[in-house]
Amino acid sequence: MNLVNWDLEKAHTILVVEDSRFQRKTLVRQLKGWDFDILEASDGKDGLDQFERFSPKLIITDLEMPVMDGFELIRTIRQREINYTYIIVLTALADKENLVKALEVGADDFIIKPVNLEELKVRLGAAERIFKLQSQDKLIFALAQLADCRSEETGNHLRRVKLCTRLLCEDLAENGFSVLTSARISTIESMSVLHDIGKVAVPDSVLNKPGKYTKLEYRIMRKHTEVGGELLENIYKETGSEQLRVAKDIVMHHHEKWDGSGYPQQLAGEDIPLAARIVALADVFDALGSQRCYKPSFSRERCRDIIVSERGKHFDPAIVEAFLRKEDELWEVLIKLQDPTSCPQ
Repeated sequence: MNLVNWDLEKAHTILVVEDSRFQRKTLVRQLKGWDFDILEASDGKDGLDQFERFSPKLIITDLEMPVMDGFELIRTIRQREINYTYIIVLTALADKENLVKALEVGADDFIIKPVNLEELKVRLGAAERIFKLQSQDKLIFALAQLADCRSEETGNHLRRVKLCTRLLCEDLAENGFSVLTSARISTIESMSVLHDIGKVAVPDSVLNKPGKYTKLEYRIMRKHTEVGGELLENIYKETGSEQLRVAKDIVMHHHEKWDGSGYPQQLAGEDIPLAARIVALADVFDALGSQRCYKPSFSRERCRDIIVSERGKHFDPAIVEAFLRKEDELWEVLIKLQDPTSCPQ
């Protein structure tokens, strides 16, 4: 009988990394009895080789092993993974120091040795919930791409905005914005990709116009915030989903400005939802630092100068400070996810 109904490709495959042959075989036998596909490794290096060959979504690993220990295995996976890997560590009841260290380097959960089957079920259930959230996140991203792909120059724009949004949120959380809990940061990050969903209502002739907009075309383009915001507002009223409320705030208000000169409602200061203020800076930073068909990418210095000059005008001053603290990491995102230079003729 299946223990968990895995939906994601390869999510049903579990890599077990344990140097004790007896403990490894015992755990593997139980997992196979629950119809999981299993990969086995006898040390961290072997485990890393298996991870790079097969990309399992879930790993159960011991910590103290020869050749490469569990701590180094976790660190290396976190550096190299493309999609998120859920990592559960095996630990002794009294080994709290190693457990804390494992969580610090990137482990998600733990199981006390010797493994209790009921506890194992609970841990795997937690992993399933994470995979479902990832699946929802992918669906949201795919919906956002339906609007974004109509624009000829945006490329990896959504991915860059998503990652930059998280970096800004994390910094603000560390610097006085206690409202930015881990759960709230994840919501804002996920919903940030919907910021331009309202562009589905903008005609191609306006959306992809290479030159300057006429006054009429500019008014049409500005409507994307209201179209998208009202759509999400209606769904939010029906469902009461907190995620959709945050999404509505972002979509409707990411073009508002701190000094009240933005659109569509000319909100100012803290009347602008925090999520929208964060995404606004992430969106503009990406536009400045990325090459588009109508402009080259601006230098790091020019981007910084423009954003700093808009502190207290376009942008929340606190978010500009977060940008300055995270500047190195934000540029890493733009460089890593830069788009091909070709443009339509």
